[in-house]
Amino acid sequence: MSVYFRPIIQTDPKLPADAVPLHGGPLWFNMVEPLERGAHHALMPVAELPTALLDQLRVPRVLPGLPKDRAALMGVLNVTPDSFSDGGKFVAPDAAVAHAQAMVAAGADILDIGGESTRPGAALVPEVEEVARTAPVITALRSAGVEVPISIDTRKAVVAEAALSAGATMLNDVSAMTYDAAMPATAARSGAPICLMHAQGDPETMQKDPTYGNVLLDVYDHLAERIAAAEAAGVSKDRIIVDPGVGFGKTQAHNLALIRGLSLFHMLGCPVLLGVSRKRFIGNIAGVERAEDRASGSVSVALEGIRQGVQIIRAHDIEAHQQAFALWRAMHT
Repeated sequence: MSVYFRPIIQTDPKLPADAVPLHGGPLWFNMVEPLERGAHHALMPVAELPTALLDQLRVPRVLPGLPKDRAALMGVLNVTPDSFSDGGKFVAPDAAVAHAQAMVAAGADILDIGGESTRPGAALVPEVEEVARTAPVITALRSAGVEVPISIDTRKAVVAEAALSAGATMLNDVSAMTYDAAMPATAARSGAPICLMHAQGDPETMQKDPTYGNVLLDVYDHLAERIAAAEAAGVSKDRIIVDPGVGFGKTQAHNLALIRGLSLFHMLGCPVLLGVSRKRFIGNIAGVERAEDRASGSVSVALEGIRQGVQIIRAHDIEAHQQAFALWRAMHT
């Protein structure tokens, strides 16, 4: 598509007559921004948006087991020795289970469990080792009575299969199913929701001079292509989530451009996930070196995601995010 349309999301409770509710919720828009490579356009009224596009912005987007009336909060559980923010803290199964239970108690709606670090420069983890890190933790969580949806954060079909067998109910693939040729069939066969994330390059090389013609539109096009590939493999579109991949093969300027333009991704017709928690660009802007000290900056960016209608926020500091979201909802809904 040569012209893209970004809805300009509003939160004010006083709606004008031409307001269109975003996905049936309290957020709304009555203007859209046409976007085109090599051109600039003025805002246009929502009445001029093609009907098919407008219809998909009206329809509620609901995923199994997740809240229908607010954004879901996804708690990050890294069972790795080298993750950028908490590497090594939760490698022991008992520590992982205790931390997961604490996140659920604090308000996490989903747990996202990863056994391979995807920080810049991270090395590949063999499948057998990744399975050994993740599947037993998922089994232990289910045995301990944890009932919230569990996502497996992996690029590998074998790891995904083991996690699903252990009790995972969602897939989160940072390669958008480009790393492992077997992943599309695994996703289709399972029927589980899958998040397709944009990344330029792999973790080992992705931060070595990432370049884009137009980062917002380039990421949009890539995700549109991956949605089409997933559907062609038999994955139902109502089970696809998209993630623009902030920090994955992007400079600070790229990250900020994606966050400012987040509402564009609603035009893909899928729920949108935003993962910015504790990332380096937050520390650079706020002057905070240690990843674990970036909760306040992370919440700030997450609230912008909420304002633009994102359906899932992926975060480490669940209590801080939950408090902020509760206050935001009280003020705006």
